[in-house]
Amino acid sequence: MEIVLSGFALSLSLCMDMGTVNVAIMRAGVRNGGWPAFWIGIGSSVGDLVYAVLSMIGISILLQYEWVRWILWLGGSGMLLYLCVRMFWETFTAKAVTADDSSPKELTSSSNFFQGIVLALASPTAILWFAAVGGSVIAATNQDQTQSALILFFLGFFSAGLLWAVFLALLSGWGGRVAGPKLVRIFSAISAILFFYFSVKVFLNGYQQLL
Repeated sequence: MEIVLSGFALSLSLCMDMGTVNVAIMRAGVRNGGWPAFWIGIGSSVGDLVYAVLSMIGISILLQYEWVRWILWLGGSGMLLYLCVRMFWETFTAKAVTADDSSPKELTSSSNFFQGIVLALASPTAILWFAAVGGSVIAATNQDQTQSALILFFLGFFSAGLLWAVFLALLSGWGGRVAGPKLVRIFSAISAILFFYFSVKVFLNGYQQLL
């Protein structure tokens, strides 16, 4: 259960960043209802899972080198603290998400699904997060774990993405209008707390492994 919850929290910290994917989900929900927004969210969850699996594969190969472990320890801890500060700052500066004319027109479920995958894979936030942070956190969480434990970790990771997609689709679709800055600030604050938790986790794990 601890491994599942760790994967769940890791995914949730990424989901709550009000980046391009979340903006697309909420705009689709505001303009076309909850169902199109839900499929974009499901697609983005698949995209995030692809990055997570690739991070795990790459880290498993690279961890045999001590200098890589040092980079992941110091670089990952530092980047997580940076993201924590950034999300904390957005708690006070967040703006509303608007359904302007650039919002996509209503598409089929499959089109929305693939749009979500593309948005997740192309998201600057996701690329930065998995390149600089994801590998560090996954390595710290799954050090010396069995294959079944890794499956549980990614199950928790994907489950958080699914629940977030349902929540955000219902929120934007049911509201039928823009999400106020207060809601965005709540997301940012929770995400900041999660980033801080993982920064501590990565730092302590690296300290125990390397020092």
